[in-house]
Amino acid sequence: MANILRSLWEYRGFIIGSVKREFQSKYRNSLLGAAWTVLNPLAMILVYTVIFSQVMRAKLPGIDSTFAYSIYLCAGVLTWGLFAEITGRAQNVFLENANLLKKLSFPRLCLPVTVVANALLNFAIVFGLFTLFLILSGNFPGLAYLALLPVLMILVVFAIGLGITLGVLNVFFRDVGQFFGIFLQFWFWLTPIIYPISILPEAARSLMSLNPMLGIMTACQGILVTGQWPIWKSLLPVTLLAVLLCVLGMRLFRKHAGEMVDEL
Repeated sequence: MANILRSLWEYRGFIIGSVKREFQSKYRNSLLGAAWTVLNPLAMILVYTVIFSQVMRAKLPGIDSTFAYSIYLCAGVLTWGLFAEITGRAQNVFLENANLLKKLSFPRLCLPVTVVANALLNFAIVFGLFTLFLILSGNFPGLAYLALLPVLMILVVFAIGLGITLGVLNVFFRDVGQFFGIFLQFWFWLTPIIYPISILPEAARSLMSLNPMLGIMTACQGILVTGQWPIWKSLLPVTLLAVLLCVLGMRLFRKHAGEMVDEL
């Protein structure tokens, strides 16, 4: 692990340059340029707030707040978006950079690290605007907001562990990427993001407990909606699974790194 970290540090310029190039290329030939990074999430937050709090008058069970459901929805959608972006891009990162892998010699793990860095940059911009909305609307959760950091760290570790595992498998079995794209859509709706878990029957709640994303989503939504600190014990299963997936992904990567270049 120390050697891996040392290699990544030595190639930090390559990683930072890759993140910068991707960010710039996203808005190249655009009149408003990087302003779209603010306008897109701002539009989403405004739509959710106006539609669900003012038009539909949506309410969360047991919470009497105008913006409660809008905050609940944004908390879930934004957090899931970070997870989906990391896993979705990591599973294709070796295929998309096949020419780079064949022509240049560099630590291959720079590519997944670049994926995570790009996803975190995008998330930071969007979530920063959402945080500003919470402050201006008088719904900032207070000190509990600090608990988001360890919760999001668990999410990122889980996402990159799953993403690297899928990324290596996808090089040899291209159906993996197609299947996971479909699976991710079902996974979204089987996670309490749009709806609170409290509205489900008891049998469905028991099955929902098998969903590793349940603890993360519940923690984020609890922090942002009610200012409630997470039940850390509930995050232990997904934390262990995240570590196991990272170990599995690294072993697969190290074992098949040479074969991947030939397969690409």
